[in-house]
Amino acid sequence: MAVIEIPARKGKAARLRQGQTVKIINTKGQQVVDTWAFNAQDLRELMSMEHSRVSLGGIIPKVGGVFVTNKRRPILTVVEDTSGGIHDTLVAACDRYRYEGLGCIGHHDNCTDNLTNGLAELGLTPPETPAPLNLFMNIPVVDGNAIEFRPPVSTPGSYIALRAEMECVIAFSACPQDMIPINGTAMRPTEAHFEIIG
Repeated sequence: MAVIEIPARKGKAARLRQGQTVKIINTKGQQVVDTWAFNAQDLRELMSMEHSRVSLGGIIPKVGGVFVTNKRRPILTVVEDTSGGIHDTLVAACDRYRYEGLGCIGHHDNCTDNLTNGLAELGLTPPETPAPLNLFMNIPVVDGNAIEFRPPVSTPGSYIALRAEMECVIAFSACPQDMIPINGTAMRPTEAHFEIIG
Protein backbone atom coordinates (compact mmCIF):
# COMPACT_ATOMS: atom_id res chain seq x y z
CA MET A 1 0.00 0.00 0.00
CA ALA A 2 1.14 3.54 -0.66
CA VAL A 3 2.36 5.84 2.07
CA ILE A 4 -0.61 7.85 3.38
CA GLU A 5 -0.38 11.37 4.74
CA ILE A 6 -1.80 12.40 8.07
CA PRO A 7 -2.17 16.12 7.33
CA ALA A 8 -0.79 18.60 9.82
CA ARG A 9 -3.34 19.27 12.58
CA LYS A 10 -5.78 16.68 11.15
CA GLY A 11 -6.79 13.03 11.52
CA LYS A 12 -6.83 9.88 9.40
CA ALA A 13 -8.03 6.31 9.91
CA ALA A 14 -7.59 2.94 8.19
CA ARG A 15 -8.59 -0.70 8.51
CA LEU A 16 -6.03 -3.37 9.43
CA ARG A 17 -6.33 -7.11 8.96
CA GLN A 18 -4.94 -9.37 11.67
CA GLY A 19 -1.21 -9.81 11.01
CA GLN A 20 -0.77 -6.61 9.02
CA THR A 21 1.76 -4.05 10.23
CA VAL A 22 1.33 -0.29 10.20
CA LYS A 23 4.44 1.87 10.12
CA ILE A 24 3.94 5.39 11.49
CA ILE A 25 6.58 7.77 10.18
CA ASN A 26 7.62 10.98 11.91
CA THR A 27 8.26 12.68 8.60
CA LYS A 28 9.71 15.97 9.88
CA GLY A 29 10.93 14.43 13.14
CA GLN A 30 9.12 16.45 15.80
CA GLN A 31 5.44 15.59 15.34
CA VAL A 32 3.36 13.79 17.96
CA VAL A 33 0.83 11.34 16.50
CA ASP A 34 -2.09 10.42 18.76
CA THR A 35 -3.07 6.82 17.95
CA TRP A 36 -6.16 4.76 18.71
CA ALA A 37 -7.25 1.23 17.74
CA PHE A 38 -10.69 -0.38 17.83
CA ASN A 39 -11.89 -3.95 17.29
CA ALA A 40 -13.29 -3.81 13.75
CA GLN A 41 -16.23 -6.05 14.75
CA ASP A 42 -17.19 -4.02 17.83
CA LEU A 43 -15.81 -0.50 18.27
CA ARG A 44 -16.72 -0.62 21.94
CA GLU A 45 -13.74 -2.93 22.39
CA LEU A 46 -10.80 -0.58 22.05
CA MET A 47 -7.11 -0.19 22.80
CA SER A 48 -6.86 0.88 26.43
CA MET A 49 -3.84 2.66 27.89
CA GLU A 50 -4.78 1.85 31.49
CA HIS A 51 -5.05 -1.86 30.67
CA SER A 52 -1.99 -1.76 28.40
CA ARG A 53 0.30 -0.29 31.04
CA VAL A 54 -0.23 -3.54 32.96
CA SER A 55 0.51 -5.61 29.85
CA LEU A 56 3.57 -3.49 29.02
CA GLY A 57 4.85 -3.51 32.58
CA GLY A 58 5.54 0.20 32.34
CA ILE A 59 4.46 3.54 30.92
CA ILE A 60 6.64 3.57 27.78
CA PRO A 61 6.28 0.77 25.20
CA LYS A 62 9.31 -1.14 23.95
CA VAL A 63 9.78 -3.46 20.97
CA GLY A 64 7.83 -6.61 21.78
CA GLY A 65 5.38 -4.72 23.97
CA VAL A 66 1.72 -5.64 23.55
CA PHE A 67 -1.15 -3.17 23.74
CA VAL A 68 -4.44 -4.68 24.88
CA THR A 69 -8.09 -3.72 24.74
CA ASN A 70 -10.49 -2.88 27.52
CA LYS A 71 -11.23 -6.64 27.45
CA ARG A 72 -7.49 -7.29 27.96
CA ARG A 73 -7.08 -8.90 24.54
CA PRO A 74 -3.99 -8.12 22.41
CA ILE A 75 -4.69 -5.59 19.67
CA LEU A 76 -1.28 -4.11 18.65
CA THR A 77 2.31 -5.23 19.19
CA VAL A 78 5.38 -3.02 18.77
CA VAL A 79 7.61 -4.79 16.22
CA GLU A 80 10.13 -2.06 15.36
CA ASP A 81 11.04 1.41 16.59
CA THR A 82 13.72 3.69 15.14
CA SER A 83 12.42 6.87 16.80
CA GLY A 84 14.41 6.81 20.02
CA GLY A 85 11.76 4.81 21.87
CA ILE A 86 10.02 7.66 23.70
CA HIS A 87 6.22 7.58 23.54
CA ASP A 88 3.48 8.51 26.01
CA THR A 89 0.65 6.44 27.50
CA LEU A 90 -0.41 8.88 30.23
CA VAL A 91 -1.88 12.02 28.68
CA ALA A 92 -5.41 12.40 27.32
CA ALA A 93 -6.09 13.60 23.79
CA CYS A 94 -6.25 17.37 23.46
CA ASP A 95 -9.70 18.87 23.06
CA ARG A 96 -11.39 22.28 22.96
CA TYR A 97 -11.27 22.46 26.75
CA ARG A 98 -7.51 21.94 26.85
CA TYR A 99 -6.97 24.87 24.52
CA GLU A 100 -9.45 27.04 26.39
CA GLY A 101 -7.47 26.29 29.54
CA LEU A 102 -4.31 27.41 27.75
CA GLY A 103 -5.97 30.71 26.83
CA CYS A 104 -7.12 29.99 23.28
CA ILE A 105 -10.16 31.98 22.20
CA GLY A 106 -12.30 30.48 19.45
CA HIS A 107 -11.86 27.23 17.57
CA HIS A 108 -8.59 25.29 17.76
CA ASP A 109 -8.00 22.03 15.90
CA ASN A 110 -7.73 19.17 18.39
CA CYS A 111 -7.10 15.45 18.53
CA THR A 112 -10.53 14.60 19.91
CA ASP A 113 -12.22 16.10 16.85
CA ASN A 114 -9.56 14.56 14.61
CA LEU A 115 -10.44 11.08 15.87
CA THR A 116 -14.11 11.68 15.09
CA ASN A 117 -13.35 13.13 11.66
CA GLY A 118 -10.86 10.41 10.74
CA LEU A 119 -13.32 7.63 11.57
CA ALA A 120 -16.12 9.48 9.79
CA GLU A 121 -14.19 9.08 6.53
CA LEU A 122 -14.68 5.31 7.01
CA GLY A 123 -18.35 5.76 7.92
CA LEU A 124 -17.68 5.05 11.60
CA THR A 125 -18.35 6.86 14.88
CA PRO A 126 -16.12 6.38 17.93
CA PRO A 127 -18.05 5.19 21.00
CA GLU A 128 -15.89 7.52 23.11
CA THR A 129 -12.51 9.24 22.96
CA PRO A 130 -10.18 6.76 24.66
CA ALA A 131 -6.86 7.85 26.09
CA PRO A 132 -4.53 7.68 23.06
CA LEU A 133 -1.15 6.12 22.53
CA ASN A 134 0.78 9.35 21.99
CA LEU A 135 3.48 8.28 19.57
CA PHE A 136 6.73 10.28 19.74
CA MET A 137 5.40 12.35 22.67
CA ASN A 138 7.99 13.02 25.38
CA ILE A 139 6.28 13.26 28.78
CA PRO A 140 8.82 12.16 31.39
CA VAL A 141 7.92 11.52 34.99
CA VAL A 142 10.34 13.55 37.11
CA ASP A 143 11.02 13.43 40.85
CA GLY A 144 8.82 10.35 41.04
CA ASN A 145 5.53 12.21 40.78
CA ALA A 146 5.56 15.17 38.34
CA ILE A 147 5.29 15.16 34.55
CA GLU A 148 6.96 17.51 32.09
CA PHE A 149 6.03 18.35 28.50
CA ARG A 150 9.20 18.14 26.40
CA PRO A 151 9.97 18.11 22.66
CA PRO A 152 10.17 14.70 20.94
CA VAL A 153 13.50 12.89 20.70
CA SER A 154 12.54 11.42 17.31
CA THR A 155 14.35 12.41 14.11
CA PRO A 156 13.10 13.07 10.57
CA GLY A 157 11.99 9.86 8.87
CA SER A 158 12.13 7.76 12.04
CA TYR A 159 9.20 5.45 12.69
CA ILE A 160 7.49 2.89 14.87
CA ALA A 161 5.84 -0.25 13.46
CA LEU A 162 2.81 -1.90 15.07
CA ARG A 163 1.39 -5.33 14.18
CA ALA A 164 -2.37 -5.88 14.35
CA GLU A 165 -3.25 -8.81 16.61
CA MET A 166 -6.91 -8.66 15.57
CA GLU A 167 -8.87 -7.13 12.73
CA CYS A 168 -9.02 -3.51 13.78
CA VAL A 169 -9.57 0.09 12.82
CA ILE A 170 -6.64 2.36 13.57
CA ALA A 171 -6.91 6.12 13.80
CA PHE A 172 -4.29 8.86 13.95
CA SER A 173 -4.12 12.56 14.69
CA ALA A 174 -1.14 14.74 13.77
CA CYS A 175 -1.49 16.63 17.04
CA PRO A 176 -2.26 20.33 16.48
CA GLN A 177 -0.75 21.46 19.80
CA ASP A 178 1.04 24.76 19.13
CA MET A 179 0.89 26.36 22.58
CA ILE A 180 3.41 24.15 24.41
CA PRO A 181 6.51 22.51 22.84
CA ILE A 182 5.35 18.89 22.56
CA ASN A 183 5.68 19.16 18.75
CA GLY A 184 9.16 20.65 19.04
CA THR A 185 10.41 24.00 20.30
CA ALA A 186 9.24 25.70 17.09
CA MET A 187 5.67 24.73 18.10
CA ARG A 188 4.65 24.25 14.47
CA PRO A 189 2.64 21.05 13.89
CA THR A 190 3.53 19.19 10.70
CA GLU A 191 2.23 16.28 8.67
CA ALA A 192 3.17 12.68 9.42
CA HIS A 193 2.70 9.53 7.34
CA PHE A 194 1.80 5.88 7.70
CA GLU A 195 2.14 2.76 5.60
CA ILE A 196 0.29 -0.55 5.89
CA ILE A 197 2.45 -3.62 5.21
CA GLY A 198 1.30 -7.16 4.59
